Amino acid sequence: MIAQSPIAGDSRILREATALAAAGHELHVIGRDVPDGFEVGPGVTVESVSRSSGLRSGGLAVGHGRSGPKVLVQRFGRWLLLPEHRNRTEKHWRTAAAPRVAAAGPFDVVHAHDFNTLELAASFAEKWSAALVYDTHELWFDRALPGRPTPLWRARGRRYEVTLASKARFVITVSDGIADRLRSRGLADVRVVRNTFPRASVPAAPDRPEGLLYAGRIGAGRDLSTVVAAARQLAPFRTVLMGSVDPNYRLDLGPVETVPERSIDEVDDTLRRYGISLVTLTNTCENHRLALPNKLFHAVRAGVPVVAADLPELHAVVTSHKLGTLYEPGNPKSLAAAVRDLIENYSTYTDGVRTAAAELNWETDSATLLAAYAELAG
Repeated sequence: MIAQSPIAGDSRILREATALAAAGHELHVIGRDVPDGFEVGPGVTVESVSRSSGLRSGGLAVGHGRSGPKVLVQRFGRWLLLPEHRNRTEKHWRTAAAPRVAAAGPFDVVHAHDFNTLELAASFAEKWSAALVYDTHELWFDRALPGRPTPLWRARGRRYEVTLASKARFVITVSDGIADRLRSRGLADVRVVRNTFPRASVPAAPDRPEGLLYAGRIGAGRDLSTVVAAARQLAPFRTVLMGSVDPNYRLDLGPVETVPERSIDEVDDTLRRYGISLVTLTNTCENHRLALPNKLFHAVRAGVPVVAADLPELHAVVTSHKLGTLYEPGNPKSLAAAVRDLIENYSTYTDGVRTAAAELNWETDSATLLAAYAELAG
């Protein structure tokens, strides 16, 4: 497996590797910024290749910021240069990772996580006469990215992605919507392995929630300014953000509380404490419209209903399983109304979430992954 993400914090990669190892496969994972001594489990080894931290623009953080002509010039320069810098950084990582891949191999299968490893993985799969697997966690060239618009880069990238991914024995992705879009672009065998979590023992639900919890990365694209505006309308009902903050992200918190990032099991307990999970995204790109974020399935595991952005893929799953209510992204009144609706019908949605856990779990999704690898072994 090859990935440019920080492996220790990528629950999808860790779950996939653990499931494949438990089925008898031996795995070597080459990722980014793996802590010393980090271990996945029996049958899995991990190797780290570092990547530069990126452009900096003065250290803007949640609840803080600066203004003035100099800051505006810095921000414009960052906006202009970010796409080129991002591509160069990812290319440098591949260059540094290539000799590590060569030294570790050969392997029977090369599993590429996301497009930024696909070219490297495809080259070694061909060299070793190995099977290539492409695992795209997003609709890569349809993401909302900071920096200047890059329509030509996106168009060329979509074509190149299909060219490379066509060499894969199969493609894996995270939602039916992204799978359908990839098929429409010419990839025939696309399979869905959602970002679900293993089933857990869930205590009885409370009669009424205590607050809203957003548990995830705090940064652009998560519609958090709408959350803050809605929190003013919902007060004194509590709204809480929990997670790590993207560098340079600025958000005036208002009445919103913050708590530090916690482990997966601690997130379960915290979700149950507040009683409502926020699954927010902006309606700014096709990737968001077709996404099924981890936090949706984390709420299912914890037995907690959601207030989710009314985007096509989220809409389909939330309504079909009665997981909670929906709001219009960017509309604080809509979000506040969705929260009130959920509170008034809380037992209906807690029942829906707990029923859905029988299907929306990692035991179900890992079976799809294992069946695909069984075909390779056959």
